[in-house]
Amino acid sequence: MGLFGRKTAKTQGGSRRSRRLSPNLISLLDPKAPASEAYRTLRNNISYVGIDQKVKTISVTSPGPAEGKSTTCANLAITMAQAGKRVLLMEADLRKPKVHKYFSLPNDVGVTDILVNDIPYESALKGINELPGLHLLCAGFLPPNPSEILDSRKMADLVAQLKLSYDLVIIDTPPAGQLADGASVGKLTDGVLLVLASGQSNIDVARHAKANLENVGARILGVILTKINRKSGGAYYQRYYNYDRYYYENQSEN
Repeated sequence: MGLFGRKTAKTQGGSRRSRRLSPNLISLLDPKAPASEAYRTLRNNISYVGIDQKVKTISVTSPGPAEGKSTTCANLAITMAQAGKRVLLMEADLRKPKVHKYFSLPNDVGVTDILVNDIPYESALKGINELPGLHLLCAGFLPPNPSEILDSRKMADLVAQLKLSYDLVIIDTPPAGQLADGASVGKLTDGVLLVLASGQSNIDVARHAKANLENVGARILGVILTKINRKSGGAYYQRYYNYDRYYYENQSEN
């Protein structure tokens, strides 16, 4: 199968429309790819962490923008759903949400509508036809005060409510090295994955992101290194996102 797949999906009104999935959704479009296998390894490692302390909510952040956190969120959610779990993928990046674009779904209603307008979260969910066990909760309208919304009591209550309804809730948050939003959401979850881009992430900003998370009591599950270039058999390979190499840090070892 090529990177682009012609798919159909139900809109909120129940009608069907043609849509194209983003090549970032490698775990769905090409399950046999090395990157897809790396996401499955990530899934397995997360399950090991949950032996002593159950992990049902995970936030994913990065030091800066465009380091692969949204792609990591989407593919981790896909692999979890492929394993038979009931998964919610939530867009909590209320500044530059991307995940709904990967699935070619409209950001017409979502998190901010739930928190600001008090609509029931069930009315904002979007199903993914290709994976019945996966639901998407989009960001909704972009507010002028995203930090205050994400740090609100209503946000904490929403995460707690979703935790009761799903086997796993995966939350895409803004970069934690530059904004308070990522840390605000991170403290509400059972663990945080920090995504760094090879040759791109600034080490000082990465340390700052880690410190921001630790200062609010967030549990850092591990670090994922993305966008790696590798030489294999004399040939040069560069995938859009390469997750063949995975750095895992259990917080107990820090």
